[in-house]
Amino acid sequence: MQVLDTTIANVSLPTISGNLGASSNQATWVITSFAVSNAIALPLTGFMVRRYGERKIFMWATLAFVVASLLCGLANSMGLLVAARALQGFVCGPMYPVTQALLISIYPPQKRGQAIALLAMVTVVAPIAGPILGGWITDNYSWEWIFFINIPIGIFSSIVVGRQLKGRPERLERPKMDYMGLSMLVLGVGALQILLDLGNDEDWFNSTKIVALGLIAVVALTVFIIWELTDKDPIVNLRLFRHRNFAAGTAAMVMAYSAFFAVGLLVPLWLQRNLGYTAIWAGFASAPIGILPVLLTPFVGKYATRFDLRWLATFAFVVMAATSFFRAGFNLEVDFERVAMIQLVQGLGVALFFMPVLTILLSDLEPHEIAAGSGLATFVRTLGGSFAASLTTWAWNERSTVHHA
Repeated sequence: MQVLDTTIANVSLPTISGNLGASSNQATWVITSFAVSNAIALPLTGFMVRRYGERKIFMWATLAFVVASLLCGLANSMGLLVAARALQGFVCGPMYPVTQALLISIYPPQKRGQAIALLAMVTVVAPIAGPILGGWITDNYSWEWIFFINIPIGIFSSIVVGRQLKGRPERLERPKMDYMGLSMLVLGVGALQILLDLGNDEDWFNSTKIVALGLIAVVALTVFIIWELTDKDPIVNLRLFRHRNFAAGTAAMVMAYSAFFAVGLLVPLWLQRNLGYTAIWAGFASAPIGILPVLLTPFVGKYATRFDLRWLATFAFVVMAATSFFRAGFNLEVDFERVAMIQLVQGLGVALFFMPVLTILLSDLEPHEIAAGSGLATFVRTLGGSFAASLTTWAWNERSTVHHA
């Protein structure tokens, strides 16, 4: 639900803004508010798990997500919808990293690869399915149902996890609240995420607003990093990067996810603007990237550990680089089949990348560090995706201006 909701509202923004009497610029805050609050919540996962435990955090986050989704669907103004989306983004922040930690702790060591592969498949498929599902629901029912659909799923999953994991032993602590670190995190990440979301519309650093946001982000995040590395009880454990596999794996994950996210943004946008595709058909042309990850996930999870995971990740990088090279030859004569076929081939790289890299980056963490490590890695990965989206859109607009000149 969390990963799906990062993109499900994208294609519904024109309908939402029309129904609520808002401008298109105001409607983009439906996306921005979710992204900002989610980015703030992700690195806090470790602190919350240490204090309350993985089971409680998952149940509370899921039920709060249900309530936030209900509020989104009931919103009768753009202001209320943006506020509800901000709440939705914040409460769902811990869901993905806690799910990852629970899967690793529940599955026996010999089957953990399958659990990680399953979760990696969700990471890949959900952002692709989101716009297609959102467009279909909006066209056939109403935009409110892109949020209401979360309610039965969230209630069911919360009840199942609560019952199945009742009595599970957990290592709890009473860490002191790091108010300085929290305030700098909120200020720095919030300013940075807003900067990335609004940069293209505001003409980047030619705008006073963007310059101010940039200065706030740099100062706040610098203070945050110094404070967290020197505080005895930091709210975000940046010392996890002392683990070599975690640091290298997170760096690799950021690069791969940034490339994957940029392609996922650029291809549908180019098809709609330049080739006249509708949002749904652009989604269909992009969707084959998820086919091979779905089909290969059981095999990757079962057999990948028999190979050197570094070589699998390297091969995946080569496949993704090759497909990007093939796209460089696209022109206005390119047909649907060619676009879809290259997306399909990239899916091979995606299928062979996420599970090996996730396994590597979590491999040298202690059991009680996994939730915090997963939250921190997911936060950095998400931030990398935001950078990729902004920079790709900016580069495309700049090159379009050059070629039209």
